Amino acid sequence: MTKDGKCRRLFFPAIVLVAVSYCFGAGPVMAQSTQPAPYIVEWVYKVGYEDEFWKIFKKYQIATLNKEKEQGSVLKYEVFRPGLHTSGDHRWSYRIVIYYKDSTSPSRASAIEKVLFPNQAAMKQEEERRWDLTEDHWDLPVRQTDPNAQ
Repeated sequence: MTKDGKCRRLFFPAIVLVAVSYCFGAGPVMAQSTQPAPYIVEWVYKVGYEDEFWKIFKKYQIATLNKEKEQGSVLKYEVFRPGLHTSGDHRWSYRIVIYYKDSTSPSRASAIEKVLFPNQAAMKQEEERRWDLTEDHWDLPVRQTDPNAQ
């Protein structure tokens, strides 16, 4: 028997097997995603002197988030500011929602900051000023919920 005849003889039963299993509901085998859901954290700030706060925040925190995103530990982040004024007790100035790859990813920021900002004394001084401008702040891990789930 030729090599070509042997291939044909094996090919036909394989096709029949795939067709039969598809007809009986097996369908194509899909790879199950082993990716964990992203770890989502919301940083909320109520600040005075918003321009000064944002300048410092952007210099250190946004630069760090951008590097984390480049390295893959942050999938994405979004920055929000309120569109309208609310009462003072409910007002916030900035809301940053960060989608980390997993729950261990936030711990990488410190090492990244040491590389990005070798003058740690200057960074510490400016970050202390940013915290002086912060009237209220909270970090909140959040979960997405599917409202249509059973």
